[in-house]
Amino acid sequence: MFISFEGTEGVGKTTLIRRIYDDFVAQGKDVVLTREPGGTAMAEQIRALLLAVNHEEAMCNETELLLMYAARAQHLAQVILPALAAGKIVLCDRFSDASFAYQCAGRGLSEEKLTLLNDNFVARMPDLTFWLDAPIELGMNRARERGALDRFEQEKVSFFEKVRSGYATLSQRHPERIKQLDATQPPEKVFEQALSYLK
Repeated sequence: MFISFEGTEGVGKTTLIRRIYDDFVAQGKDVVLTREPGGTAMAEQIRALLLAVNHEEAMCNETELLLMYAARAQHLAQVILPALAAGKIVLCDRFSDASFAYQCAGRGLSEEKLTLLNDNFVARMPDLTFWLDAPIELGMNRARERGALDRFEQEKVSFFEKVRSGYATLSQRHPERIKQLDATQPPEKVFEQALSYLK
């Protein structure tokens, strides 16, 4: 089974994914915990490029999108598809829904570009996606408490409002796969919401 975790910055994805991972391991299940962009040595190098704030030139939106999919192609080939083929559960912090929310809804790139990339380079979509939803200011306050902000986290609130609306659009399009969780709740309550869908 392939489960992804989505949401804007600071909504608690990392906390939830770790709780679910620990719960599955306690049940004796074979689980792979991974993230995007990243998940392999090469994809993590691309992640560092995407998140760095000190580039001498501005990264254009198309470059950002293509780097995301370069990392994703490597991640799928090296980690996700082999794990699923071996009968493992894959828990992934973000996947291609994030590209729709951030690069299409947030940056304004056309859905046609994303569809082209998905159709050609994404051989498998998640079976289940948890969308952790919370007001942007709440998430940004949490992100700031973690320390220095990366290139995405430094975006304006208006950008993240667009990203959040992008996730809402996806949730309406794919209600059978994408489950919205109230991320304003304490972590234990969010975990209980997720468990109710898993069971």
